[in-house]
Parts: sequence; C-alpha cells; structure tokens
Amino acid sequence: MSKNFYDAIKERRSIYSISKESPVSDERIQAVIEDSVKHIPSAFNSQASRVVVLFGEKHDKLWDIAMEALRKIVPEENFASTEEKINSFKAGHGTVLYFEDFNVVESLQKQFELYKDNFPVWAQQTSGMLQFAIWTALSIEGLGATLQHYTELIEDEVRKEFNISSNWKMIAQMPFGKGTAPAGEKEFSPIENRVKIMK
Repeated sequence: MSKNFYDAIKERRSIYSISKESPVSDERIQAVIEDSVKHIPSAFNSQASRVVVLFGEKHDKLWDIAMEALRKIVPEENFASTEEKINSFKAGHGTVLYFEDFNVVESLQKQFELYKDNFPVWAQQTSGMLQFAIWTALSIEGLGATLQHYTELIEDEVRKEFNISSNWKMIAQMPFGKGTAPAGEKEFSPIENRVKIMK
C-alpha cells in the first residue's frame, strides 16, 4: 500500500474500536515493524529500542494480565467501565510492546559521562519516534491502533509471562486491529500559537 507521507501523518489517529481481523498478513505487520525499528534515529546511534509483538493467545494473555492488575486497585462498583476498556484492547488483532534496553543506556552513560543525565531522556525520545513510526505504518496498512500506558501495573508480570529481559524497561503498549469505528473529531489549537517562523 502506498500513501503520501504527509497524508499518512494526518490520517494516523487513535482508533479505540478494533477487531481481531487484519487487512494484511502477520508477516506484513512484522515487516513494517522491523523496518521501523531498524531505521528510527537514536542518539549516538545507540539502537536501544526493543519491541515485542504479540498475536493470538499471547495478545489475549497480555490484556488478561492488565485486567487482573486493575481488578486489584479499581473498586468493584466502578469496575464495569474498566473491564469494557480492557476488553476493547483485547478485541484487537495484536499488541506492540515498547521497551528500551537500559544496558545500552547505562553503557553509554559510562562511556560519555559528560552526557550521562541525557541518555535516559534521549532513550525516551527515540521510543517516542518509534511509537509514532509504527503507529503511522500500521495506519497505512489499514490497521487502527492506540497507545496505552499500563506499564507500572503490568511490567513485572509481563516480564515473567513472556520471558522479557530485566534490562528492558517497558515504555508503552499499542493494541491494534481492523478499525470498526472511525476516530472522533479532533480539535486543534491555533497553529500560530504553536509554531514561530523567524527570518
């Protein structure tokens, strides 16, 4: 599928209503994610970003873990809306888990002490670029996605369940699938308040 880069940026939206269907193969999804990971820029070419892609039962298990973690902290009388939300993510085709390898980050901190406080910040910036790249790539392929942050609640259990290295710090989760409803209207702040042009 081919799409103008600028149109792809404009059309990438948070799609909350997704299904287990996919308009493209899992192999195609793997390919566009691998290309994004390979080519995303990183400070000092550190390449510390890590991604785990969950399909099928693995995807379902992730959201079961999230459900049980939330059940422990959300009052029972308020749990129905939480359950509905988590089930909407589980209804998808798969999930991308985003991590940064802090072995790489800490190694760079030792090598370049002058910049040591910046490397964790730069790692987050790289992860943000990667999330945007993959999100946009999935959108181009006809998949809807959202970015979620249940990290502190599920990170330890996810590590155990999926045998993830303790050096990998979880950043975010991105459930995706065929969109079953369009994104809502998006409001924009005046662009002149956000961009200054100086000549």
